Amino acid sequence: MMESQEITQGAYNQITTYEFVGAAGTGKSQRAQTVAAMLDADYIIDDGLVIHKGSIVCGRSAKSEKNQISAIRRAMFEYNDHRKEAMDFFASVAPCSIMVIGTSEDMAMKILRKLRLPPASRIVHIEEVSSPEEIAKARNERFKKGQHVIPVSHVLVRKNFAGKLVGQLRVFWKAKDKGEGEKTIVRPPFSFYGDVHIEPEAIMQIAEFVASHTTQVVKVESVEVTPEEESLSIEIKVVVTIGDKSFVALAKLVKERIAVSVRYFTGINVKNVDVTITEVQIA
Repeated sequence: MMESQEITQGAYNQITTYEFVGAAGTGKSQRAQTVAAMLDADYIIDDGLVIHKGSIVCGRSAKSEKNQISAIRRAMFEYNDHRKEAMDFFASVAPCSIMVIGTSEDMAMKILRKLRLPPASRIVHIEEVSSPEEIAKARNERFKKGQHVIPVSHVLVRKNFAGKLVGQLRVFWKAKDKGEGEKTIVRPPFSFYGDVHIEPEAIMQIAEFVASHTTQVVKVESVEVTPEEESLSIEIKVVVTIGDKSFVALAKLVKERIAVSVRYFTGINVKNVDVTITEVQIA
């Protein structure tokens, strides 16, 4: 354990970080490779991906997630396996320099902290490298067309992205590696902006709605949500009626529907759903 901590600390001291920040849809990813070259950054962290010279070296794109909550968690490296993969990679390639892209200085700083990387030695804002006209054009692509730019090859995006591939950009400038100028336009299955907070009451309402709209469930008596690390547990008590399904099969169906719905709408892992039938009504 001590040896691992010393290696991690040593790697930490050999890594230089930068932040490239700007509001959502202002064209950060389109400018990412240019800014990284200007800062002499070896790696780019963008929406959950670690990118090197136009190639994905580790991570998973937040734009591959099916809902906005899990996408935000992916972009912020809140999943243990995702975070560990990135941390182990950076420890293995140190000394190096890294540029993290964020919608704000606070977001970029949180990503650095999540990955246990040192604070940024320099912060570049989108307004420093893009004109007002270019930013306006980028925002039009994002908000009206729902298109995003990822600073990697379209071939790699096909392998790592679940949304719709829209097109390909190539920016021409002098570079050692032609792949550095390649970008891909995508349309993810959702759009997300800013932070999202989920109250336990929201989870309870989802569980109650799903259960009450299940055949043979007459009434939901109570719902309790218990947060746990990286997940949550749900306890629900229901009143049911006799029907085609046995009580065991009905409880299993309610359990599965709640777990799937909560995961889909919130992106939060559901560790367990306990269903208790407190009363049986006979019509």
